Amino acid sequence: MAYQKQPCDSYFVETHDSSHHQRAPQDYLKMLGRRKQEAMANELSRQACDAYMEDIMNHMKQMEDETLPDVASIDIQQEIQWFMRPYLIDFLIEAHAAFQLLPETLFLAVNLLDRYCSRRVVYKRHYQLVGCAALLIAAKYGDKKDRVPMIRELKSMCCSLYDEDMFTQMEWHVLNTLEWVIGHPTVDTWLQLALNTGPAYKDVEVEHLALYLSEIALYHKDFVSKKSSVMAAASLALARGILQRPETLDNHDHEVNQTIVELTRILDRPSQVLFRKYASPHMSRVANRLENILREQEEMQRRAMPPSPPAEVEVVMQHKPVPEAYPGTPQKPGPYGIVNGYMTPPITPEGEYFAGAKAEQYHSVVPRCPVTPTPYAQQHHLHHQQQYNQYQGMGVGVGMMH
Repeated sequence: MAYQKQPCDSYFVETHDSSHHQRAPQDYLKMLGRRKQEAMANELSRQACDAYMEDIMNHMKQMEDETLPDVASIDIQQEIQWFMRPYLIDFLIEAHAAFQLLPETLFLAVNLLDRYCSRRVVYKRHYQLVGCAALLIAAKYGDKKDRVPMIRELKSMCCSLYDEDMFTQMEWHVLNTLEWVIGHPTVDTWLQLALNTGPAYKDVEVEHLALYLSEIALYHKDFVSKKSSVMAAASLALARGILQRPETLDNHDHEVNQTIVELTRILDRPSQVLFRKYASPHMSRVANRLENILREQEEMQRRAMPPSPPAEVEVVMQHKPVPEAYPGTPQKPGPYGIVNGYMTPPITPEGEYFAGAKAEQYHSVVPRCPVTPTPYAQQHHLHHQQQYNQYQGMGVGVGMMH
């Protein structure tokens, strides 16, 4: 016979345990005590911050000057080029959003990346690895422990292009190159200071749009050497102007005003990855708002434009003499060699890092550049020889040809 479980006698009987009722008021009182302690600690922290604000600001400005990347040093990199930067920033933004890291972590990671590229030769195959190491260091520096990405997760995001030990070696190498100086006052830090100075600044939409503008600037070379305080002030002022918020009494210096002008030139070229990030509801859909404003301004400018010029002007432009040759591509300054009148890049030195089972794979020899084209004089002679042969085939004499 199957066993049938019977409920106990007290299954449907309410318990009269007094210990539960005694613990509830005690837990409630403890919770109230913790809240009072937190409120008191926050107030003391605010008072201490007000008392030492001037010293804090001076220290942040000093750190800002010491941790500023050098664009000229990055510009002489031989394998990594500026057109590669947007692809890596897109990757870092996606990884940053996937791990739900703090806003300042992204800015700190980009700062570490640029500072490392200012001091070390970076191979193209290691560019993404340096970005992952910078993001890992920045997350360990400011985020909670449970939010820090695991190396196996970063390896998966890189499609297993690098071994796990390579992430550890690159992380160690970045820290030693930067002499373990990680702290940097990011754009988000300066924005929070500005947004907390008065009730007029406490605007979530303005904050999100300022962050959006600051992250757009991460993609462009012109803003790499800009100070974080300047970027924060320019982004905040431009965000308030775009959203038509009341004017403030801040008198910005020439550098901030120049940065505002430079920011307005790149507003219509955001990355699609960044656009999707700030088109979400929790970011106040500021990307859509900015796009609509730019479209309205473009339509107003189109309506205000004068009518098209008459056709005679186009005929004159068609008969405009065309230059004989386009100017040559500008070359990077440096002690490069000149062979047959053509600039040749220097040889990138091979590194001694990432030795292991895949050392031959990561240190493969770069193929040589193609042969320098034939000089112009020789081309001119060959061209005349071809013409001579052609005319000879048609039965035309040399004297008639000339």
